[in-house]
Amino acid sequence: MDLGFIITIFLIGFIGSYISGMLGIGGSIIKYPMLLYIPPLFGLAAFSAHEVSGISAVQVFFATIGGVWAYRKGGFLNKKLIIYMGASILIGSFIGGFGSKLMTEGGINIVYGILALIAAVMMFIPKKGLDDIPLDQVTFNKWLAAILAFIVGIGSGIVGAAGAFLLVPIMLVVLKIPTRMTIASSLAITFISSIGATVGKITTGQVEFWPSLIMVIASLIASPLGAMAGKKVNTKILQVVLAILILATTIKIWMDIL
Repeated sequence: MDLGFIITIFLIGFIGSYISGMLGIGGSIIKYPMLLYIPPLFGLAAFSAHEVSGISAVQVFFATIGGVWAYRKGGFLNKKLIIYMGASILIGSFIGGFGSKLMTEGGINIVYGILALIAAVMMFIPKKGLDDIPLDQVTFNKWLAAILAFIVGIGSGIVGAAGAFLLVPIMLVVLKIPTRMTIASSLAITFISSIGATVGKITTGQVEFWPSLIMVIASLIASPLGAMAGKKVNTKILQVVLAILILATTIKIWMDIL
């Protein structure tokens, strides 16, 4: 590994983790395409889809730890939501992460494209009145939350994401969880999901050690900084930024697939 490669991977990890900490996502929605497309632009070695998904899985595991730690105070973490969705997504992500070894490069990219497209559509559905609900009065359908988390877990395990880019719009649009509680709780659920995806990727030999380590170091620095910034930013702005990121990524992935 030369210095240019190390700096490039570190910056991808830092930028992606800062944004992910701010928006309550694991960051794979950003870092998956960045790892896939940016290194070749600078004449560096290109990663395969399997390698990118493996690196993403490990990185998300550490990025979400930093984000959850930053949100541990303030009443934003909904424990029931985390338990129901976390348990389901852990099982689903392990199945997806382990089974992804059997898939082709194109197959992994198509799964990612489908997940991103669904998330993009959901982010543009109006979410009126969500943030008027007091945090101690938030309710949700527990079994619907568990079933949706399991499905997201399988898809996200395949692409090495923890599924937060899909969990966030599901929590906002379907379960009607206020924005800041969604951001904080999704980071905790994403952390649980990343355990299954990471174990699945490592046991099937899909993880590149050194790039993963560089991304992890960047994540541990940037994710808490992003989470602290997210607490100060207007919730509507956070929703718009996430929607634009997901839409842009979706368009790029599908242009390459088609």
